[in-house]
Amino acid sequence: MMQFYKKRDFGTFISDSFSFFKLYGKNYFKNYILLNGLLLILMVVVFIFGFKELFGQILGSNISGDSYYFENYFEDNLGMFFTVGAITFVLFMILMIINYLYPVFYLKRLAAGETKIRTDDILGDFKQHLKKIIILCLGMTFIMVPLSFIILGISYALMFIIIGFFIMLLVAPTMFNVITFLMYDYFNSTRGFFESLSYSIRTQFSYANAREGSPYWKYWGSTIVISIILYIISMIFTTIPMIIFFASLTTSAPDGNFEQNPLGSGFGVLFFILYAISVLVSFFTSNMLYVNSGLMYYDSRTDLHQKVELAEIDTIGINE
Repeated sequence: MMQFYKKRDFGTFISDSFSFFKLYGKNYFKNYILLNGLLLILMVVVFIFGFKELFGQILGSNISGDSYYFENYFEDNLGMFFTVGAITFVLFMILMIINYLYPVFYLKRLAAGETKIRTDDILGDFKQHLKKIIILCLGMTFIMVPLSFIILGISYALMFIIIGFFIMLLVAPTMFNVITFLMYDYFNSTRGFFESLSYSIRTQFSYANAREGSPYWKYWGSTIVISIILYIISMIFTTIPMIIFFASLTTSAPDGNFEQNPLGSGFGVLFFILYAISVLVSFFTSNMLYVNSGLMYYDSRTDLHQKVELAEIDTIGINE
């Protein structure tokens, strides 16, 4: 059984993130699929049929040179676009809430000593913390998202000079860590939203005990390494659809005439199916990043490290 409340170094964060899925991966993803399965299927269906039609019309009008064709098509099918967009937005929001908070509740139960976690347990956590989830969503929507866009926008603007690239490299992982720490602390402590936000920012740069040094670089480095690993995995799945897409362009017009819309062919259907699969893979693999953030959060809770160690010693004494 993995110990959660303990100090970890940079290398241990990486190795323990992989070890977590070796120990709990089967149960973790079983519950994840039971919670998210239907939503993921609906997202894929909407993506394949809704956006296939949208991009097919955009590409078809561009290829044929009819600049007004897509505008007319949009006006004639405004209701469909609105419906598909609304359904996609609602599904995506629900999926994001479950996707972000599922690791939080799952790791919380493991850290409390549970070993066999059921889907009903996680659903119970969502129902029990419904009020806090609503407050979190409001805080994320009206505070964290605008603030993140401003900070990342300034960093992106600075990329026109060389230093901007390094600033972005520092800011993006730090913002991600602040947001994930906020979610973990909000549901693992009695603090309110703003108190947890304050905690998530402070603990990026220092432990509660200032003599222990700053954990910033190991948190930042761990997030960077896991992100690179997941990026490489996602590139494998996104590259295949792009190869098929460009292959469909060349095979559909061997004489150089590209009047035919490739997305309307069998290649187009295959392209969107493979791209939808790549989206699914990204949802599954992103869990490693959230689990890694959870391990960093438990590393930051030095106030509970000694209590857990003492409890484990008492348990050993009772067993003996």
